[in-house]
Amino acid sequence: MTNRAIMLFALLAVATVAHAAPQPSIALPADLARVLRDYEAAWSTMNATSLSRLFAEDGFVLSNGHEPVRGRAAIEAFYRGQGGPLSLRPLAFGADGQVGYIIGGFAAIPGQPDIGKFTLTLRKDPEGQWLIVSDMDNSNRRRD
Repeated sequence: MTNRAIMLFALLAVATVAHAAPQPSIALPADLARVLRDYEAAWSTMNATSLSRLFAEDGFVLSNGHEPVRGRAAIEAFYRGQGGPLSLRPLAFGADGQVGYIIGGFAAIPGQPDIGKFTLTLRKDPEGQWLIVSDMDNSNRRRD
């Protein structure tokens, strides 16, 4: 095999990996699915108060390009004026007792390609409802 053929093969292999098919969505248990649906509803209506109430009092937002935001009041202030169409798509989840997580992708419209991904770390409150302890997201767009 010539060096040129090897280089072409390597470039094709990299291109194939770079354009891998999206991960399949999964079904969540109802109590975890509620977190995503409530998040979508609050974000799409730009309701920072409702969105912040999905977080634990000591929760974090770890958003791409920003310093960490900690605490429900700071989260509400951070999200004020933000929002729009949002579709959250679960890729994986886990729960063990009082803690859990959801890993997923997001788009503006259901069925559209993901424009980013997220992880939600969760903890149950005393009434047994899941609250977000940390929300980390980032874009699928490559930085130049």
